Order: sequence, then C-alpha cells, then structure tokens
Amino acid sequence: MNPHKIILYPLMTERSVNMIENENKLVFIVDRRANKHEISRAISVLYEVESESVRTLITPKGLKKAFVKLKEEYDASDLAIRLGIL
Repeated sequence: MNPHKIILYPLMTERSVNMIENENKLVFIVDRRANKHEISRAISVLYEVESESVRTLITPKGLKKAFVKLKEEYDASDLAIRLGIL
C-alpha cells in the first residue's frame, strides 16, 4: 500500500500530547486494512524516523488508531512540531 494511504492523519488529544512528552509516542489514525509492519514502514518513509513498536486498536467509531513508539535516537516532540500538532 501507498504510505500516504496508510497514515490518514495524526491524532491530537490531551492523552496523545502526554504520550508525546512522556513516552516518546505518537498517535495516528490509519487505514483499517494496514498491519503493524506496514504502519511502521509508512512512518519511516513519510517522516524519516524509526519506530520501536506499533500498537493498534479499533475505536468504537470504527477507526483504527496506531500508537507508534519511536526509537530513543528520535524525539516524538520534534516530529510533532514538524507535523504542526504541537
């Protein structure tokens, strides 16, 4: 799949800001058909960072949410600033 079709948009909530600051994680809404490996690959292609882990869940509204933990050498707050969500 095309990385632009996998990653739909970053999610910005109070909880996601807390995760950016304390856990080096970003939250994205992704295509429901994408698996964790495809999400990780799309993040590295689009944003030039490497992910340590990806966790996903389906929201009650039917959207797929991905929690992406970045490797220690990358800073989630820097990427959030580049994306314009902080």
